[in-house]
Amino acid sequence: MNHKMRVAFGVAALAVFGTMAFLNFNKTVAPYVPFAEAKAAERTVQVAGAPNHEAARFDPSLKQFQFTMSDEHGEVMPVIFTGVKPGNFDEAEKVVVIGKYQEGAFHANQILVKCPSKYNDATTDDPAKEAS
Repeated sequence: MNHKMRVAFGVAALAVFGTMAFLNFNKTVAPYVPFAEAKAAERTVQVAGAPNHEAARFDPSLKQFQFTMSDEHGEVMPVIFTGVKPGNFDEAEKVVVIGKYQEGAFHANQILVKCPSKYNDATTDDPAKEAS
């Protein structure tokens, strides 16, 4: 095999492996959708929204954390997560649930908690610092 054939073979192999890697990566990325689209989706999706803290409860017999949340369009849906409540859930104004819609509820396999207090600048809490 001459040098040009080896280079051509190498380029073709890289193209095939690159395409396979891209397609597999694309399958693992869960898009953000509202609940209406999550109901129709056949794959794992992400839904961002506001949790209803009053409806949150943990069922120890099922080892499930359950709550309701409203998405960006105001649609409310029950969320079921097999696992314990995230530590900072009670302070969260927004959460992202990752999973699938099944049997009338969104079954999350992951909950990402967004706590705005972690990202606020500490200087804005002190009026004296704002004036300077």
